[in-house]
Amino acid sequence: MKSLEKLNELLEFPCNFTFKVVGEAKPELADEVLTVVQKNLPGDYVPKIKKSKNGNFHSVSITCYVQNISQVETLYKELSEIEIVKMVL
Repeated sequence: MKSLEKLNELLEFPCNFTFKVVGEAKPELADEVLTVVQKNLPGDYVPKIKKSKNGNFHSVSITCYVQNISQVETLYKELSEIEIVKMVL
């Protein structure tokens, strides 16, 4: 992925990295995001949840301490595979 190559050039690892996950406005969204993050990077996380203007979608932002670009890549991939997720930023 070109965007990950560029990201790798811009960041100095290890670093804090915030993932923003946009998905359907379902109560389990934050829990499913947290489950994926915990599986890959165990730790104490406090996701921030925002509702869309019309309430159809929620965004879950979660900041992780990543060691390398492959951890970022893995999380992007696994977070985007959650059924109710529409996009990962």
